[in-house]
Amino acid sequence: MLTSLAYILLLGLLLGSLARRLHLPPLVGMIAAGILLGPACLNLLSPSLLSISADLRQLALIIILTRAGLSLDLAALKRVGRPAILMCFVPACFEIAGMVLLAPPLLGVSLLDAAIMGAVVGAVSPAVIVPRMLKITEEGYGTAKGLPQLVLAGASVDDVFVIVMFTLFTGLASGEAVSPLSLAGVPVSILLGAAVGLGLGVALAAFFRAFHMRDSVKVVILLSLAFLLVAAQDALGGLIPFSGLLAVMGMGLGLQRRRGEAALRLSSKFSKLWVAAEVALFVLVGAAVDLKYAAAAGVGAVLAVLGALCFRSLGVAVCVAGSGFSGKEKLFCILSYLPKATVQAAIGGVPLAMGLACGQVVLTVAVIAILVTAPLGAAAIDLSYRRLLSKDS
Repeated sequence: MLTSLAYILLLGLLLGSLARRLHLPPLVGMIAAGILLGPACLNLLSPSLLSISADLRQLALIIILTRAGLSLDLAALKRVGRPAILMCFVPACFEIAGMVLLAPPLLGVSLLDAAIMGAVVGAVSPAVIVPRMLKITEEGYGTAKGLPQLVLAGASVDDVFVIVMFTLFTGLASGEAVSPLSLAGVPVSILLGAAVGLGLGVALAAFFRAFHMRDSVKVVILLSLAFLLVAAQDALGGLIPFSGLLAVMGMGLGLQRRRGEAALRLSSKFSKLWVAAEVALFVLVGAAVDLKYAAAAGVGAVLAVLGALCFRSLGVAVCVAGSGFSGKEKLFCILSYLPKATVQAAIGGVPLAMGLACGQVVLTVAVIAILVTAPLGAAAIDLSYRRLLSKDS
């Protein structure tokens, strides 16, 4: 396993640096490194590492969401108002609807299978979006109107909504009944996760005020509690809807609200952890990609993904209509909601593992979504934000 980790970090850094020199997002090189190292090509990664790949990807996601909570400007988010709420679910609904309309004629699947497909590709990637929004915030672009905060928060909640919808659709395909109670799980999961996280962050602020310790120790405590929050989501399972990842971000936000200076220092620590975590995350996402599925997909799968993205873009435009944002700022919001990677790598193979008839085509479309939208969306954000957003003085 140690040899595999060395391959991941070294080749990921090398190809990421090469991509940057070619004026591409580094994650393009990292995903390419994963494809090269993974079972689809050279097969140099140990089975023991691949078996915990999902846990390692989740660890990286926890690191960046904790940093996001420590850096999120809640006051700016409140100023945005209505669009901030709509961005949490409207674009995903548009994309699912788009896939339901496009997939049956393009791929020959049923409406329910198309809905499952739409739920898989409907989630944006916090791992792509969050570090970019944090970078844009640090550089002072668009912060006066709260645009990076809007995209950052919306992308995090969007995933919760889409995963709950995915669970509902796969349950229907498996013959399970869907009750109004299960539909109520979406807002309950979001509100409970945010409330628990905020409460824990406030408690941590009081604890850190009472007991002085090194920032490195605080980082260990924050990470440990974040792991427990995510584990609580799995443990509660069908009992209580609860978003562990949203709670992780809420914990950072609660600490930041009460201990701003400490949160700033801890955010710097987490940004250093992200250097290695980012490489591991995207290389492992690349290793999860099976090129045979992508090659067999044909033009239909690519058209379905791109067409659904157009519907998502329309959904974002609806969210920001009448918001007071300029045309360039609205375009930035649309571009920022394009990239997908982590959620698709995590749940793309679930329908196949469940034995659903649509499993193979859903996995294929998930692979296409990663290969097309992750580099496209990341490049769109990186190349456009200086032109589309105003730099605050």
